Amino acid sequence: MDNVIENDKSLGSFVAGLKTARDKVKDRAAFVERSQAKYNAPKVGGFQMVGLGGSCGKPAFLLPFATRFTLENIERLEAVAERFGMTMEYGAYPHFKLPDNTEIAAVHDWLNETHVYLRPSYDQKEALIQAIADALK
Repeated sequence: MDNVIENDKSLGSFVAGLKTARDKVKDRAAFVERSQAKYNAPKVGGFQMVGLGGSCGKPAFLLPFATRFTLENIERLEAVAERFGMTMEYGAYPHFKLPDNTEIAAVHDWLNETHVYLRPSYDQKEALIQAIADALK
């Protein structure tokens, strides 16, 4: 099934459905029920959602290749950020940030795959993930 998210609310609702309230974190049956949704995760910009960020909670999307950060591909990512009116910050990974410091995306260079973490409410997420993938190809 090709699950394509059409709008911010749908992706945000999907992500919210994977989480729970603090008073429900010990409910094992509810966890198992929520987990079933992960096996039919949505796509954004044609890229499969593969999980949530452990610290940021943003949905993670799998690019169809592994990348290694080099000065050249970081410069290409900076050009993407500029095109979308953002700047880059570098911690363990490069992060795309709006002028108000809101984090929109992060790119992770795992050993055998590349993940892009995206803020569900960002209205240009499909165009951004496509541009990130093109910059890293």
